[in-house]
Amino acid sequence: MAKKPSESFKSIQILSAKAHSLWALAKQRMQSAKDGKSSKPQEFPAKGKPEDTIFLDVKISTAAKTTLTIVGVLTLVWVLFLIRDKLLILVLASFLAVVMDPNVRRLERFGIPRGIAVILLYLIFLSVFIFLVASLIPIVASQLQDLARFINQRADLFLSSPHVDLSFLSASMNERLTELMQQILQDAGIKDRASALFQFGQNLSSVAQSSLGFAVQIAGSVVNFVVNLILILFLAFFIELEREKIGDFVRALLPRGFRSYYDTKSDAIYHKMAQWFQGQLIMCLAISILTFIALEILGMPYSVTLALFAGFTEFIPYAGPLLGAIPAVLIALTQFGMVWGLIVALIYYVIQLCENNILVPLVMKHAVGLSPIAIMFGMLVGVSFPGTIHPVLGIILAVPVTAIITIFIQDFYLMRKRK
Repeated sequence: MAKKPSESFKSIQILSAKAHSLWALAKQRMQSAKDGKSSKPQEFPAKGKPEDTIFLDVKISTAAKTTLTIVGVLTLVWVLFLIRDKLLILVLASFLAVVMDPNVRRLERFGIPRGIAVILLYLIFLSVFIFLVASLIPIVASQLQDLARFINQRADLFLSSPHVDLSFLSASMNERLTELMQQILQDAGIKDRASALFQFGQNLSSVAQSSLGFAVQIAGSVVNFVVNLILILFLAFFIELEREKIGDFVRALLPRGFRSYYDTKSDAIYHKMAQWFQGQLIMCLAISILTFIALEILGMPYSVTLALFAGFTEFIPYAGPLLGAIPAVLIALTQFGMVWGLIVALIYYVIQLCENNILVPLVMKHAVGLSPIAIMFGMLVGVSFPGTIHPVLGIILAVPVTAIITIFIQDFYLMRKRK
């Protein structure tokens, strides 16, 4: 007994019949146009007949593949979320390798092997960092001693005769504050420095117990930071050493149609990062020189270290100049008085004005081409995930990451504009 033809075979037959009908109609019209005769076009079969219905076979394997693909993507996202800390280390190492690459290529032009060039850059950075830390530690220790001596003298004078005399307050307000301070000291049983130290010693044990856990936490964070920093340096070294092989591997994973796009955008990212890092170095050098000249003219001590610190803080957008001015202002206040502190603060403010109105338009706008709104938005995003990335690191990486994202946004905009 003959087998009943399958639905797929019937669909093929219907398509073949329709194709044959269309071909016959086309031949008839061509012949009619050639002979100058008109002919009535053939009618297509009426719609809705069972023999004209085309069945679409949805295989179980296709649905299974789609389901497995969705499950695989969700699993990959979940795994990446679990290892986000390690993934961040890899991203930072890749970023460091990209930033170092232009300088490594310059050293390679002088015949220096790539591995040795990376080590030389590490040594230069480490030397500057060690010099800065070694110079700042004695300054901080000296300033803390001066501050302790100042507090000791003021405390003796105040405890012997509690009196408040603030020039920006009225006489009646100063008298009220004096009475309030005398009442507070009397209630606390503090009459002189000895009684104050005794009262402080009674509270010291509870403070020490609460501070012990905090100190252990700080020590653990420092150790973790050092370990991660060493790991980032090692990974960046090998990423820069095997840059071509890594690029070929990533290119091989992409479809052929995306390889040219990957080459173009990777070159654009390298170029943008190189411009950002070079512009940042120029800014740091310029701020260091201007700060050193200003502090030398004023006769401030530790001018070299303070100038290097001010230049180093330029890596932090917007907040960097404020952080760089704090040590110099504190030194001027403790050693020379309020007037000198205001003068030093004014000098740093003038330097920041020169930076914002001259250096930034000439250097950074040309380097990254970002508007202040984009930079501020990137900084806000950088500090919005404290559980994943440290806010300070997020602020530092805000400008380069925003510049990279801008490359793809501009590309998407141009593509939509062409369409």
